[in-house]
Amino acid sequence: MAGEAVNLVGEVMRFIDITPKTGLSMIGLGFLGGTLSGFLGSGGAFVMTPGMMALGVPGIAAVSTNLAHKFGKAMVGARKHSKMGNVDVKLGVFMVAFLLLGVRLAVILNESIFASMGKEGSNLYISVVFVVLLSGLSVFILRDISKPNSKKGSSEPSGLAAKLSSLNIPPMIYFKVANVRVSLWLVAIIGLATGWLAGTVGVGGFIGVPAMIYLLGIPTMVAAGTELFLAIFSGASGSFQYAMNGFVDIRLVLLLYLGSLLGLHIGANATKMVTELQIKFVMAMVIGMSALSRAFAIPKYLTDLHMMNLSNGVAGFLDLAATVTLYGGAIIGVLMIIRYIVLYKQASKVNSLSSVQSKLKRDLA
Repeated sequence: MAGEAVNLVGEVMRFIDITPKTGLSMIGLGFLGGTLSGFLGSGGAFVMTPGMMALGVPGIAAVSTNLAHKFGKAMVGARKHSKMGNVDVKLGVFMVAFLLLGVRLAVILNESIFASMGKEGSNLYISVVFVVLLSGLSVFILRDISKPNSKKGSSEPSGLAAKLSSLNIPPMIYFKVANVRVSLWLVAIIGLATGWLAGTVGVGGFIGVPAMIYLLGIPTMVAAGTELFLAIFSGASGSFQYAMNGFVDIRLVLLLYLGSLLGLHIGANATKMVTELQIKFVMAMVIGMSALSRAFAIPKYLTDLHMMNLSNGVAGFLDLAATVTLYGGAIIGVLMIIRYIVLYKQASKVNSLSSVQSKLKRDLA
């Protein structure tokens, strides 16, 4: 079994051929993912992991490469969010131990599936996890957005978060930046789930951020910044463990960085110009499109494993649909962020002009 695993790792590394087209695609993918990560606190990896898979990278290699990329990107993003007061370091420290345990469990399971079923089995497993969790999460966020209290932009915990905050299960801890008092057990569960997902699909934030928002009642901006702080540790731990078995391709990591660092700067700055409702809407849209993309890809993986038969025409159509929905959703999300920035700046200019006109009228009176 050990010999088979070594051979399979070799297969992962041999297939990667960095052509100019592939290089530009990776840089563009990094920009899209970086912008979404800076804006949402997560979102990059659930675009970048399937994005690499769409380019032909086996799932486990895409996950491990994204974790390595995530480590450096998270340091930049967390620092920027920290300057804006969006990082609750105390909450992050309490979650880290459970986060690392979750990463370790995920790496063991992912490598076991790869060793026994090959890259097709790994791709199928990762895609199924994406579809189940992302589709459910997208529906949950959209339902929350449609609620009247969500449109009012209330920052007070509501719904499930309000019920959980009223539970007194010792030890109870107060987190100053997030301004919540919650049970350590709830923090531990969220940390473990975030770590497991980070190690499984290369991103834990699409559970960690909504969980902090909807279960702990943490403001969206603080949840986004704190998740980037946590991503430093999950990225470092997960990429190191996968790299020990040869699953990380540093060339892909560097290409992702070329695009993501600029995108991260744009996305993080945009959080100062939008409402929580707008952040949630972008999150729901991008997550839903990513889930749809992986759903289109699953039949191909089942065919590769000889679990179903598809004609070449149908397989080609599904492959194209998976690529279009993935990149289409990411591009639309980034364009929405840019539009929010433009509208904010236009409104600021109008308000500034109005203020100057009012001052002139007072001076002339």
